[in-house]
Amino acid sequence: MKRDFLHITDFTAAEIHETFSIAKEVKERFKRREKYKPFKDHTMAMVFTKESARTRISFETGFSRMGGHALYLGPSDISVGKREAVKDIARVIANYNDVIMARLFDHEHILTMAEYSSVPVINGLTDYNHPCQIMADMLTILEHRGNLDDLKIVYVGDGNNIVHSWLKMAERLPIHFVCACPAGYEPDLKTFNEAKQAGLSKVEISNDPMAAVKGADIVYTDVWASMGQKQEADERKKRFSGFQVNDELMAATGKKSLFMHCLPAERGVETTDSVMESEASIVFDEAENRMHIQNAILLKICGKV
Repeated sequence: MKRDFLHITDFTAAEIHETFSIAKEVKERFKRREKYKPFKDHTMAMVFTKESARTRISFETGFSRMGGHALYLGPSDISVGKREAVKDIARVIANYNDVIMARLFDHEHILTMAEYSSVPVINGLTDYNHPCQIMADMLTILEHRGNLDDLKIVYVGDGNNIVHSWLKMAERLPIHFVCACPAGYEPDLKTFNEAKQAGLSKVEISNDPMAAVKGADIVYTDVWASMGQKQEADERKKRFSGFQVNDELMAATGKKSLFMHCLPAERGVETTDSVMESEASIVFDEAENRMHIQNAILLKICGKV
């Protein structure tokens, strides 16, 4: 059967752990410069309606190093859902390629693409979620801590697509996850309730970042105004006052916490230069692991492992 990776919950807990193991193995192969070409003579169409740095670089580089050819289709190449129906372009692309990666605004578009595509579809990001990022984050935490036991993750900022994917992860692996955000910027309530009702993890929403980070193993943040929200940036800066991850907030954890950011970062806004460059920061290990975990996911959904 065709497999897609649109949400973290598309994998079981066992499959998530297996994907971490595959990512570690492929990462080591890359470091040793091994000739490893499981995607020889394969093509991947990369469909973008949102601009990208890490998503394009990581997918294109990773697929190429595994022997495949990645085709970039930017916003001006395909106006997804505008110039052509999603279900039409999905079928056309699938007839030419072995796998599709899409980074889109509208989450419904990726669901439709997966429904009508005859080849696997992987979610590079939508306004609703960002599953590859959180898979990379957990791999990075595992590398730095050696385990995922008794893990408290506190996200400070907007209850956005990153938070939704952390909540999906909470349905699969046991964590204590707190979203510390200003009132009115909470994550999707349905997604939050699903994570809570799964009964595996402790999930909370707080409007007090200083209290929320107490005992945190991981302090995580993202930009306050995502792509498509930049017109709200000035208003959000006012509303998010007090939610900056700075040295004071990191000290409030009361332990040797790690700092994470999915990037790009607006230094001096949601976090400070001193935190980004501190010993606590594992931001760039996290960014590197995007490629390795995505490679592992591609191998898995394409039946290469």
